[in-house]
Amino acid sequence: MGSRAGFGDDRAIESGAAPRKSVLRDYTETILVCVIFVIFSRAFVFQQSKIPSGSMLDTLLIGDYIMVNRFVYAPTSFDWERSILPVRPIRRGDVAVFKYPSEPEVDYIKRVIGLPGDRIEFRDGFLYVNGEYVDEPYVQPQYRKLDSPRNRNFRIRVPDDEYLMLGDHRNRSSDSREWGTVPAELIKGRALLIWYSFDEAASDGRETAAEQVRGWGSKIVHFFGKSRF
Repeated sequence: MGSRAGFGDDRAIESGAAPRKSVLRDYTETILVCVIFVIFSRAFVFQQSKIPSGSMLDTLLIGDYIMVNRFVYAPTSFDWERSILPVRPIRRGDVAVFKYPSEPEVDYIKRVIGLPGDRIEFRDGFLYVNGEYVDEPYVQPQYRKLDSPRNRNFRIRVPDDEYLMLGDHRNRSSDSREWGTVPAELIKGRALLIWYSFDEAASDGRETAAEQVRGWGSKIVHFFGKSRF
């Protein structure tokens, strides 16, 4: 009889030691964890940017919203860090977001064309790096007008710890041909993917239903066809 009473007392103690959390507390903890994760991700890993101009046509359209990987270019001190972390050096051809050298509060997005120490030359609008021709399939033929002095002839040696940045639409891009190379410390990250595309200029409410369907169709094709870099 005594042992049964003792068993009952133990069960009472155990049930009282671990009270169930309320539904409100569960939801609050979940929301807090999500908020902390989002804040951490936006501060150290990802950034959202919107394309405001046509300097990167046809790779990026006006109104594209892109996700930027801010962690990929993070500095490392040891070989083991580079082997286990998703980081790598800046490569020629990367589409990168960086602080505009003259106005660091403004972000620009261009393609990395020249690495530190590279000898960059344009001959009749075509790119040569260290004396060798470089094919640029991302530049449309109509975007290399030879009547533009910038496209016709341009020559530079990229300084140490700096990068040469150009837009894919060579006729419309304000880039390193005008304001020089970009120091490594101003580069924020690499464009990872296009997650949404919205042309505000075309969406003024006057399109017909057929035009709206065609517009959304082109955005879907653009998203799935060129969503990654």
